[in-house]
Amino acid sequence: MSAPTRIGPLPPGPSRPRPRATAPSTRLHWWALALPALAFGLLLLLLAGSGEAHAATGEVSGLVQVAEQLLRAVG
Repeated sequence: MSAPTRIGPLPPGPSRPRPRATAPSTRLHWWALALPALAFGLLLLLLAGSGEAHAATGEVSGLVQVAEQLLRAVG
């Protein structure tokens, strides 16, 4: 008596076309665009305000004030 065997699908050949692959998802999350834009904006502000450094006088720069306000609003 012979054991039952399973025959798998045939490999694609010249007479049998390959099945079409499904398209990958190309949808971006909101943070994939927002976080790099936010980082770019903050770095641009740092570069723009670097000419007005007030380290010796002890004054707080406008960038630090804006960052503190943002942290208060978020946290």
